[in-house]
Amino acid sequence: MRISVLGAGGWGTALSIVLHNNGHDVTLWEYKKAYAKSLSKTRFNKIYLPGIKIPKEIEVTHSLEDAVENMHMIILAVPSQFVRSVLQKMKKVDFTDTILVSVAKGIETETLLTVSLIIKDVLKNIRDENIGVLSGPSHAEEVAKKIPTAVVAASKSINTAEQIQAAFMTSYFRVYSSTDIIGVELGGALKNVIAIGAGIVDGAKFGDNTKAAIMTRGVAEISRLGIELGARPETFSGLSGIGDVIVTCMSRHSRNRYVGEQIGKGKKLKDILKSMNMVAEGVVTAKSARDLAIQAKVDTPIIEAVYKTLHENRDPQKMTYELMTRDMKSEH
Repeated sequence: MRISVLGAGGWGTALSIVLHNNGHDVTLWEYKKAYAKSLSKTRFNKIYLPGIKIPKEIEVTHSLEDAVENMHMIILAVPSQFVRSVLQKMKKVDFTDTILVSVAKGIETETLLTVSLIIKDVLKNIRDENIGVLSGPSHAEEVAKKIPTAVVAASKSINTAEQIQAAFMTSYFRVYSSTDIIGVELGGALKNVIAIGAGIVDGAKFGDNTKAAIMTRGVAEISRLGIELGARPETFSGLSGIGDVIVTCMSRHSRNRYVGEQIGKGKKLKDILKSMNMVAEGVVTAKSARDLAIQAKVDTPIIEAVYKTLHENRDPQKMTYELMTRDMKSEH
């Protein structure tokens, strides 16, 4: 197939290599003209995925028009808060025979929409069967090194989910299919908030007991909110639920866990973000997730605590104490 990947960050670059290795004709779009030229010339993404060579057959372009015309599949690998602005520039394109696949893990702050819903909101005439997502426990650094990874492709149409599955499936990148697109998206987005909480535990040196509690009760919150918003319960016990929570809360590759760790050590959010080249989606998603929970009237104390720690400058130690001393509850 002719497939374009919009966004030459670490994840977009890694996925473009997976698709190339699977025999597709791949175009990689980078929005900064100078960096697109650098990628095309050096074949190395020194900022976002260092040490991994981009095959010469992958076309790198700064032209969005060239990247989206006459494609069988378009992968949206830009951060969720920028998806709308990129889609706005694609409104004149005919997507009748093109599948759009989101690999971003976030929720738009102004609208509280997931990326699949942003696509429908901007591209008014696109059909549900032309929209899909790919998510799961997958760090770009490991996928680019062909370390075995399993993810899930989802769409309201099982045929579309299976087309995405077939496009990406390799001996080291295993893809499962699902029709629970909202559940897969929410699992991918909300786990970033929980990962910041897990990072705070690391930075504040609370211990493994605390981290296990944050992760487990975090999955419970993701499930409660997701089910209320129309997702299926079993999705959150799968790759885009528990799987993604485990890898993002535990891994040294996780940007969201890193942000939390630095907060736990007493550093200021603005200074942490200033020092990072990559986007930690969970920082913005913490606000979106909290707003979604309030709107849906779902109790999400960990998400609330992470939001207050990040955006209201609350003390992590005090927020942990408040979580521990809430009223007694049944586990289920």
